[in-house]
Amino acid sequence: MREIAFIKQNKEKWLQFESAIKEKNISYPEELSKLYLHLINDLAFAQTYYKKSKLVVYLNHLTILAFQKIYKSKKEEKNRVLQFFLLDVPLLFYHYKKYIYYSFIIFGVSVGIGLISAIYDDSFVRLILSDGYVNQTLENIKEGNPTAVYKSGSNWGSFIGITFNNLYVGLKAFVFGITGGIGTAYVMLYNGIMLGSFQYFFAKHGVLLQSVKGIWIHGAMEIFAIVMEGAIGLMLGASIIFPKTFKRLDSFKRGMRDGIKMMIATFPFTIAAGFLEGFVSRYGNDMPTVLAFFIILSTLSLISYYFLIYPHKVVAKITSDSSLV
Repeated sequence: MREIAFIKQNKEKWLQFESAIKEKNISYPEELSKLYLHLINDLAFAQTYYKKSKLVVYLNHLTILAFQKIYKSKKEEKNRVLQFFLLDVPLLFYHYKKYIYYSFIIFGVSVGIGLISAIYDDSFVRLILSDGYVNQTLENIKEGNPTAVYKSGSNWGSFIGITFNNLYVGLKAFVFGITGGIGTAYVMLYNGIMLGSFQYFFAKHGVLLQSVKGIWIHGAMEIFAIVMEGAIGLMLGASIIFPKTFKRLDSFKRGMRDGIKMMIATFPFTIAAGFLEGFVSRYGNDMPTVLAFFIILSTLSLISYYFLIYPHKVVAKITSDSSLV
């Protein structure tokens, strides 16, 4: 069957379902389950014969909406917090996954700009990091402790101060999405350039390994969370510029609602990064290199799994789970 004919044959059914699910007009779980079964069949057919079509994306989205309604209609009590982090948020990150790709690209290019600029302009690092910071770090390098800045202050004071600062940066990346994503891109550009020039500065002075041990114990989660927050800000901007079939205000409200949920999911990782910076990173250069890299790779694996891999697993389970209907 040609795709146009398939759409024409089923379009009314899909639109009725979409309207019913959003307006909460489905009264009986049995009725919803029946619709879900039809959607699963239509999705499987579309995935087989129209793999590269936007129809697959649309039907997949409807299927996810159906699953969420079925899940909530179960009689047994579920832990709402666990459902939020293990189902609701991963589905949102899957739905908006293209903005994660955009965010990684923007941040990666920004790091490259910072690196190249620092290589070809000796004054660039001072412009980005300030003379005071550079001079203090040079003194620390001479004393054999290039990341001594992370040992300043108390554990709890550093943890609280750093965590609030990181939350502020993340919220700024998100809220600046109201500029159509331009403000978000600027936040990511600045932080990426700073990171690229920062790391080259240490490499230039022969202390790259020490800097990695002292910075990336907390930086793996911190930087990854910023990229995710940037993706959320880009999504919010797109909801304003590209409302699709929604009214622009309705699209913005939807983007804001989904964005807030996604932002909440980044907070535990941002707080964890602050804890590591306040209590662990200060000992990075004193611990065995193997242990430092174990912490770095473990934290990076954890946050990567949750935001990049787990959402796909959730969707795969939804589309293949026939026991719900």
